[in-house]
Amino acid sequence: MTDVTAARVDVPGSAATARLLAEAAGAVDAPDLVLAVSRNGVRTVHTGGSAEPGPVPRELMGYELGSASKPYAGLLLARLVAQGRVRYADRAADLLAPGFPVHPAVRRITLRHLLTHTSGLPGLPADFYPQAVPRWSTDPYGGYPADRVVRAFLRARPRHRPGTRWHYSNFAVSVLGHTLAAATGTPWEVLLHQQVLAPLGLDATRVRPGPEGADAVGRRRDGTPVPALDTGGFTAAGAVRATPLDLLTFLEAHLGGPDPRDATPRDPTLSAALADVRRPLLRRGRRHAHTHTLTWFHHPSPYGPVLFHAGATLGQQAFLGFRPDTGLAVAATATRRVHRADTFVATAYGLLTESP
Repeated sequence: MTDVTAARVDVPGSAATARLLAEAAGAVDAPDLVLAVSRNGVRTVHTGGSAEPGPVPRELMGYELGSASKPYAGLLLARLVAQGRVRYADRAADLLAPGFPVHPAVRRITLRHLLTHTSGLPGLPADFYPQAVPRWSTDPYGGYPADRVVRAFLRARPRHRPGTRWHYSNFAVSVLGHTLAAATGTPWEVLLHQQVLAPLGLDATRVRPGPEGADAVGRRRDGTPVPALDTGGFTAAGAVRATPLDLLTFLEAHLGGPDPRDATPRDPTLSAALADVRRPLLRRGRRHAHTHTLTWFHHPSPYGPVLFHAGATLGQQAFLGFRPDTGLAVAATATRRVHRADTFVATAYGLLTESP
């Protein structure tokens, strides 16, 4: 690993955090790696990797978040609810296609069901796979556009009654995105920018690739480059790209940080939304041991509950997490396709749960 920088080590104790991050980085094999920690707003950033650093510092490059995009969708929904524009109990089909005949189970699916993976929908539409398999390692999503996602939802036959079982679903969260766009008359990308990215000062976060040279390049396990991700109609479920520093800003907002632009109190609807997505909401798994909020996995730790979400694309990985009781946030990114023996998520999770 090549250690490039430890940024903002500006208080006693941050040097210890820098050493911790450097040690953790040694457990991860990736061409580009960023481990970033914020402790009560004081940031320590370690960058490294097996590849030579390029002209853009790694912490300023845009990384694909994959499923770690879902907390952004969750915060958007929570803010629209706080503004009174939609309700969690609103039925998705009624907003997306009023009057269209759908299966009775589809009619019962609410916005909350879509976001919390309790809609009864599968992980992806059944007809997704025939077009995706021939290009599974290069572009599985790009050939499945938004209108096809919507049609698949309207003709779906949920596997379980909505609200009764937890089943992780990129399909469901994608439908949520299209439903919110229909309900507000605003394209998803614009809506996310207006309601989440701009208010939080996330100027280096987007849902499309940035200018040439601004984004990290994903890698296969053998190190060969992977094309930039095209999420097709699944934008809400996995299209967000962000720099590690913007990821810290996003997480710090969940810890109660001030508006990054002028330190004034946040808009009340945004504050309400940030509180709402932190609140434990449901349990799943064996003996219902795992707790979830609207959008975050919620686990216990020796230092209080931790909230987190991981994501992976064809050649990149991301981890976001925070510990509300102690003001700790961890953001991690890497450029290498995930594999069974991969240590990236475990390493990032350890930084979140094992240090005081």
